[in-house]
Amino acid sequence: MRKAVLVTGASSGVGLALCKRLLEEDHELHLCLACRNRSKAEAVRAALLASRPLAEVSIVQVDVSDLQSVFRASGELKQRFQRLDYVYLNAGIMPNPQLNIKALFSGLFSRKVIHMFSTAEGLLTQEDKITADGLQEVFETNVFGHFILIQELAPLLCHSDSPSQLIWTSSRNARKSNFCLEDIQHSRGQEPYSSSKYAVDLLSVAVNRNFNSRGLYSSVVCPGTMVTNMTCGILPPFVWTLLMPIIWLVWLFHQKPESLNPLTKYLSATTGFGSNYVMTQKMDLDEDTAEKFYQNLLELEKHVRATIQKRNHQS
Repeated sequence: MRKAVLVTGASSGVGLALCKRLLEEDHELHLCLACRNRSKAEAVRAALLASRPLAEVSIVQVDVSDLQSVFRASGELKQRFQRLDYVYLNAGIMPNPQLNIKALFSGLFSRKVIHMFSTAEGLLTQEDKITADGLQEVFETNVFGHFILIQELAPLLCHSDSPSQLIWTSSRNARKSNFCLEDIQHSRGQEPYSSSKYAVDLLSVAVNRNFNSRGLYSSVVCPGTMVTNMTCGILPPFVWTLLMPIIWLVWLFHQKPESLNPLTKYLSATTGFGSNYVMTQKMDLDEDTAEKFYQNLLELEKHVRATIQKRNHQS
């Protein structure tokens, strides 16, 4: 039976690279591209099938910054699939990143220069906005939309006979100092991307606490410094060429989900000689905070569902 893999944000960047690598590893997958733009997804599907004609590639249209879209796509997926073996929760945004020139130049002449470029710590600030659902856009896109997707797809993910796996695209820029349980949407801060990625780390830990017994496991990964539509405008292309490793996160595809450490982040890396490998990093968080965050999301989910139902009833 073909393994079923769902990848959000599959039409470009990390998501597209993952799809290509996954089909290289197993060309008999059923790969489902979860994308906001259907025409782009169709073009990606055609290109993937041209190189891997034995693969089965389908599309579901979903915008994780729009909860109505998430509910609609979830219903469609539950009609198509009996189970999902892997879900790569990759779609995300970093809106209008602004480079802090002062921080850049001060960092260049400090001992933290490598850390600064590998994490973007202190370099980037963003201006967030509110979505039609009344939520902060970065939080809804990077965290909450995926959370709702998981909740809706639980019947496809929770099987005691053979475990399923969630794999989140996090970041080395996921900083504890930018996250606050009293402001989980980061509405009062200037680094919503960093906050959202730390929230992803917390959510992955909480999912393991609440779903491992039901056969669902979760891991977080960092693809390394990559040239995507989020990053290419921040620094000149030649700088990214020097910094960029080759993605190696497909390594997780070969691991038993239950054998992975839920408190570890897996990072894609490349040696100076071009060899790819995966390194590990202990996440700077605790399980109690993760569980509190998870409960906050459940409360927010109740509120948002009630609001959407009321809005639909009025229309």
